[in-house]
Amino acid sequence: MIELENLTKVYEIGDVQVLALNNINCHIDVGEMVAIRGASGSGKSTLMNILGCLDRPTSGTYKLDGIDVSRLNDNKLAEIRNKKIGFVFQSFNLLQLATAVSNVELPLIYSGARNSRHKRAMEALELVGISKRAHHRPSEMSGGEQQRVAIARALVNNPSLILADEPTGNLDSRTSHGIMELLQQLNSKGITIVIVTHEEDIAGFTQRSIYLRDGQIVDDYKQ
Repeated sequence: MIELENLTKVYEIGDVQVLALNNINCHIDVGEMVAIRGASGSGKSTLMNILGCLDRPTSGTYKLDGIDVSRLNDNKLAEIRNKKIGFVFQSFNLLQLATAVSNVELPLIYSGARNSRHKRAMEALELVGISKRAHHRPSEMSGGEQQRVAIARALVNNPSLILADEPTGNLDSRTSHGIMELLQQLNSKGITIVIVTHEEDIAGFTQRSIYLRDGQIVDDYKQ
């Protein structure tokens, strides 16, 4: 599913070069549920951006489903993101004036889908157990409900990979565990899930933890 070989990312800030990722080698198989952990500045966000085809490595390769996406142009990267990857964010990133079902329809609109958008969005909301709130706006929903809508939006294009960046960071512990149980259920259906988290109990819901420090993998083990 995911193959990283000698992956390095260097940012240039003025005359200074910052080594964000240093020779990362890692494979994540289809159907795994993996936590990426590490302190602030360890390279978690940089790695997530590259996995999500939002950034490119300086050197090395990133293969997703056998496709080397490391050097694809912006249009091809956008196509990969839309077809293969679903994103879940800490801050939900929902349109505040749109209903839940309208938020979930957005990826279908961006992909050019013209038929059954409403039906597919409702099916995604049903899958995450929030279809009864389909016509409510985010301001009318709890944090946990909003995150379920965000997960439905990530699922609506049937991605093979879900990337979740601190998906429980804005939620209380009980709601957080409910969201993680939902992600486990989705993973049991064969969707590969990669989660960035600094919370040990959240990482405990996954099958494997990868620790980063100073841009390098320092530990990688199965739970």
